[in-house]
Amino acid sequence: MRQLQRALALIYPNQCVMCDTRVDLPGALCGPCWRDTPFLTGLVCHACGTSLPGDEDQATFCDDCLTMPRPWAMGRAALAYRDKGRRVVLALKHGDRLDLVPAAARWMVRAGKPVLTDDTLLVPIPVHWTRLLARRYNQAAELARAIANQTRLPFCPDALVRPKRTPSQDGLSVDQRFANLANALHPNPKRMLRLDGRTVCLVDDVMTSGATLTCATQAAFRAGAAHVNVLTLARVEKSP
Repeated sequence: MRQLQRALALIYPNQCVMCDTRVDLPGALCGPCWRDTPFLTGLVCHACGTSLPGDEDQATFCDDCLTMPRPWAMGRAALAYRDKGRRVVLALKHGDRLDLVPAAARWMVRAGKPVLTDDTLLVPIPVHWTRLLARRYNQAAELARAIANQTRLPFCPDALVRPKRTPSQDGLSVDQRFANLANALHPNPKRMLRLDGRTVCLVDDVMTSGATLTCATQAAFRAGAAHVNVLTLARVEKSP
């Protein structure tokens, strides 16, 4: 088996997930791409994971989460939604780059240690069936599945449903985003018992205003969830 793996590595050498530079391990970043990828480390907002100035042992919140308290308990994100962080999200969402999922999930697991407790049930943000048909996959579900495989945590891909197709959130104000998503997500009646009394971690590709995660959190609570946390691949940060 090892000889076969070595032979395959010679024929198909591992490449950086963001460029064609050779790397030692599959799904890895080369040195320059690693340096240019905006990982969220150090002190981050307790509710959404955005980076903050200060000491890492502080527990604090960003201005957005202070202004608009979140219905979930805790949130984390792996990347800032800019530069190569934005490229990763868009490639996964619109570029059929499912090969990025294992690496993205590893980054999310590392950033999400505080929210990925042993009693956590992983629940992806759902998409409407028409978008699923057009895109062929739900990137949030693929990320949640990979996180489940890496952590051995339980995963319920259809715990929430999106019966109504809402217009795109692009270009909308914060208030418009929340109005657009009002009552758009619901607990799946067939999966209510899976959420009842559980600690749920909602998984999505990117958080902007938090409208989608707020609607999903409310749906999870309606299904009986005891606690809800959130984990995203990227967080849109305000310009300084």
